[in-house]
Amino acid sequence: MAASALALLLIIGYELASGSGSVIRTFGADFFVGTQWVPNEGREIYGALPYLLGTIASSGLALLFGVPLSIGIAVFLVEMSPRALRVPISYLVELLAAVPSVIYGLWGLFVFRFILVDYIEKPLNTYFGWIPIFGGPTPIGLDLFTASVVLAIMIIPTVASVTKEVVAAVPNSIREGAYSIGATKWEVIRHWVLSYGRSGIFGAVILGLGRAVGETMAVAMLIGNAQGAAAIPTSLFAPSQTMASLIANGFLEAAPGSLQISAYIGVGLILLIMSLSINLGARVMVTKVLKVKGGAVE
Repeated sequence: MAASALALLLIIGYELASGSGSVIRTFGADFFVGTQWVPNEGREIYGALPYLLGTIASSGLALLFGVPLSIGIAVFLVEMSPRALRVPISYLVELLAAVPSVIYGLWGLFVFRFILVDYIEKPLNTYFGWIPIFGGPTPIGLDLFTASVVLAIMIIPTVASVTKEVVAAVPNSIREGAYSIGATKWEVIRHWVLSYGRSGIFGAVILGLGRAVGETMAVAMLIGNAQGAAAIPTSLFAPSQTMASLIANGFLEAAPGSLQISAYIGVGLILLIMSLSINLGARVMVTKVLKVKGGAVE
């Protein structure tokens, strides 16, 4: 099974590398650091940097918004929740992971973005627009902020579920020792439980990052899909674009064998390398923490 998965991964990597060869040979390093994306035949220019930055910005903001809530949910379920509520809440959190990405996108497009615009984006843009990250044109909800908030909701099940397992794996002897020296419940959670499982929690966060980096449909529907240098994130309320949304929006319009399709495949190669690196690192950390021997987490 592992050999089959590795072989499939190598085949995918090889196909992406060979498919992107044309654009890399044509533009060299400029493909990775360039900021223009001009698909017009005869004067084509392809630079992936704005979309790499858009991916990093949207994923980073999703972690900023989603991780505190995810850790709070996990701690509540393990340390504070009544037994009667533990299973229903856990089920509801895990149910969020079963909602298709396009449904999140539709909800964000037709419902949630208007709430964000009226109660968050417009007030911040009006009163704090002199700060670059809150500046820009009048917000309409198709921007980096809206996409990142919806993305944060989408990664909550991943981060919360893994964090819950990590917190539950902390030996009871750690808690009992802390209580024996007079620590309060909040002190036990903060200074002993979370500290003891910090490596596993960090792994859970990185797993959430891996989900955020590769997310496509919801982001493509909400981020505004700016092109070229305009996609470089300069304001929360300005349109941007990620690598995944760029591919989803333009791949089918490219002619087979063209330089344009090679550029999309090149962006896909960057995305694959980025996603694999993130997920591999996270799996290693989480697996290490969840190995329990002799009542202690290694």
